[in-house]
Amino acid sequence: MPDKDKSFPKVPSSKVVVKKRMRIPLVWIIPFVAAIAGVWVAVTHILSKGPEITIVFLSADGLEANKTKINYNGLNMGVLKTISLSEDRKSIIATAQMSPDAAEILVKDTKFWIVRPRISGLNVSGLSTLISGNYIGMQLGRSEEKEFSFVALETPPLTGDVPGRVFTLKTPALGSLDVGVPVFFRQLQAGQVLSYELDKGGEFLNVKIFVQSPYDGYVNADTRFWQASGIDVSLTASGIHVKTESMMSILAGGVAFETPDNDPILPPSAAETTFELFGDRTEAFKPPVCEPYDYLLVFKQSVRGLNVGAPVQFYGITIGEVTSISTELDVKTLEGSVHVTICLDPKRYGVKFMDVAEGKDAKDFHRKIIETLVSRGMRAELDMANLLTGSLLVSLGFYPDAPAVVLDWSQDPLQLPTVLDKLASLEDSVEILVKNMNQTVVGARSTISNADKLLDSANQLIEPNSVMSSELNNMLKQGSGAARALRVLADYLERHPEALIRGKTGE
Repeated sequence: MPDKDKSFPKVPSSKVVVKKRMRIPLVWIIPFVAAIAGVWVAVTHILSKGPEITIVFLSADGLEANKTKINYNGLNMGVLKTISLSEDRKSIIATAQMSPDAAEILVKDTKFWIVRPRISGLNVSGLSTLISGNYIGMQLGRSEEKEFSFVALETPPLTGDVPGRVFTLKTPALGSLDVGVPVFFRQLQAGQVLSYELDKGGEFLNVKIFVQSPYDGYVNADTRFWQASGIDVSLTASGIHVKTESMMSILAGGVAFETPDNDPILPPSAAETTFELFGDRTEAFKPPVCEPYDYLLVFKQSVRGLNVGAPVQFYGITIGEVTSISTELDVKTLEGSVHVTICLDPKRYGVKFMDVAEGKDAKDFHRKIIETLVSRGMRAELDMANLLTGSLLVSLGFYPDAPAVVLDWSQDPLQLPTVLDKLASLEDSVEILVKNMNQTVVGARSTISNADKLLDSANQLIEPNSVMSSELNNMLKQGSGAARALRVLADYLERHPEALIRGKTGE
């Protein structure tokens, strides 16, 4: 039998090798998890922190680090972190930590300001800060350019996010206007005054106003602006007229605007367009005067009460205005006179005049009209415009008996003839009357003096011891006797009327 060990090859025996695994101690798991959580919290904090910005203020009054908040429409958008003085020591630099929501609204024209109690005109704002303390207000911008450094406004923007446009008004005097006073359109509040500043030349003021939508669509090239401050009182033949925009304008003033109804439809004016600010509505809508037709009036009388801008009337209708008043002294005669320059507007002569003048040389046609009117006796005179104020106007009327005048067209401006006004004539008549009365008084005094002398002479004649007195007494006695005889005769004739025929009979 074969050997079993020889029939199978010899296989080497295997050894079992046991490898030891590396085990982390359980105690190290806790710090590892804590580190991961810390990193996650840090990343989350950084991502939720929001951007950091700097705001420059002129004053840090009411600001506190880590306390003063930045609000937009009541929503907290950030908080001040640090407050420091600038390097030039002229301003305050504050850093603020904004919320992530503010990252998209921090643009070039975003505005910041300190909200505190303010009173401007009739506007009162920021009263809530009396309890909660000051905070920083924020207004969103419309720019797309990112910005993280800002300069705070001294006063809050008045327009806010209200749609509308800003215009500039030029005025020689501010009057009762102030920041925040209302702007009216047809007695409706349509905006407000934003700011005002003196022009660089110092000749007038630039007033910025904001007109909100849809009222800004009514502002065009022909729109007139005027000060609507207080009450406008006018006295006319129909009585006293009182006009005001509103009670608010009486208390704080305001600006009103209007566009003439007869003007053609014009496109709305662009923002920042400049307009003139008139003193009142009458001045704003006063028709323009045609400059080429200037005339000179020479008065040798007082023109007190006549002012530049006074109307020139023809049959009570205004056809021009006074443009200048000056005094002139004749070197040869040393006589003074007042030179009044007026400007007449042919457009106010009437529709028929314009129809006739159309297609002709208007200046030559106007010259013929003036020559014809003057040849028919047209003269200029001063007339009373208002009895209460004593203001005067220039009136053109006809005086057929006035001496003929030849116009000198070489003069520039042409001098029109004048006459003494009715008031001056009345004053001259009164003056003559007073002189006559003075002469009468002097004559009366002379007569009284002569009468006094006559009475003195009579007194001397009728003294008790004088001869004249004795003769007068005898004459009076004889007169009394004659009177008694006449009474006796009258009584007898009454009883015996036949005595006139028969004579007296014995009784």
